[in-house]
Amino acid sequence: MELSDKKIKEFMRRLLQSRMRLLCSNGFYGLLLMHVVFSLDEKCETAATDGTRIYFGPKFLDEITDAELDFVLMHEIMHVVLQHMARKGEREPERFNIAADIVVNSTILQSLGGDERKISVQGDVSMHLTPDGREGALFTVEEVYEMLSKPISGNSRNKGIAQKSQQGMKGGMMSGNFRDDHSRWEQVKDDEKLQDAWMKRLEDACMVMEIRDPDHTRGLLPAFAKRLLKELRSPQTDWRKILNEFVQEEIKDYSFAPPDRRFDGGEFFLPDFNEKDDLLEDILFMIDTSGSMSDEMITAAYSEVKGAIDQFDGKLKGWLGFFDAAVIPPQPFSDEEELSIIRPKGGGGTNFNVIFEHVQKHMQEKLPACIIILTDGYAPFPKESEAMGIPVLWLLNNEEVEPKWGRVARITV
Repeated sequence: MELSDKKIKEFMRRLLQSRMRLLCSNGFYGLLLMHVVFSLDEKCETAATDGTRIYFGPKFLDEITDAELDFVLMHEIMHVVLQHMARKGEREPERFNIAADIVVNSTILQSLGGDERKISVQGDVSMHLTPDGREGALFTVEEVYEMLSKPISGNSRNKGIAQKSQQGMKGGMMSGNFRDDHSRWEQVKDDEKLQDAWMKRLEDACMVMEIRDPDHTRGLLPAFAKRLLKELRSPQTDWRKILNEFVQEEIKDYSFAPPDRRFDGGEFFLPDFNEKDDLLEDILFMIDTSGSMSDEMITAAYSEVKGAIDQFDGKLKGWLGFFDAAVIPPQPFSDEEELSIIRPKGGGGTNFNVIFEHVQKHMQEKLPACIIILTDGYAPFPKESEAMGIPVLWLLNNEEVEPKWGRVARITV
């Protein structure tokens, strides 16, 4: 279509008005949209984003209603804040695109009260159910991706959902069903600065909404964003026991008797250090962020590290790192505040060897006193000699995996 100056101004006015509507009715999305630039692109059939801009095809923008435009803007910004560009990795593109759309649409649907009309574009409801008929918002994009590759059994409704998903993978645009363009993701998938910036923007938007609407009477937050406002789940591990049986025996001779009287009557007690200035130092925590670890599992693992710090009341120092097939370099921490700014990254396969390779190459000047690995354990275990004599504790989130060496503790998710 011909893009006259008048038409361009009309389109930009519609986009700005849409953002203003969202600021008023769904402030969480509106706040996030303040960080992107709107652009028109005649090569774009529908809409797209690269994490910095949201692009619209003029013909598509001209054909959709204001309500549909609001949904499409929410859809694009959700891909950004859920880090779908970075999480795609080497997965099959079209299947991952379908999975990402299902998760995004379901998340928006829940924040809009479950009204499917509000996620409809050009007469059809956008996909929001997994192949087995459950809401995509209940799962990570990686989990939905795996579901799309499995044969579907069950009732006709579930089979119909699965067939619709498969049609999307084969045919690109489904008849009447909105599919955005994800081709720009590839050019920014490794942009860590962009990812970190959006993590901060996401947190800021959550905090603003909490201040503005503490009772969530309007501007409702999506369920995943509400979780960011809650305290991390309480740790399950009795770290006084774990560190008494493991760290104390292997590293230092702290006495856990008598208990610290400040915590008399509580669920936990702290060790009574003979030297009040002593610290339990140089503990290396490594959290598995591979594709097999769900967001809930990673949160549980992160909470255990926080729980260890809390139980030792400032007398625990060390490093926190993340790993999948590679290591995110561990960052030092000495209190909960420092821990809170360390961000998990990952999503690939699991390789335990990379932990010990990193220690050998980068931590020789100050080796960890012990290594605590929080994982599901679903990967080949390295030889014990790789640990160079450093004590290792495997904190597993299941009962199935049995490491051949090292100490073992377990949590449930």
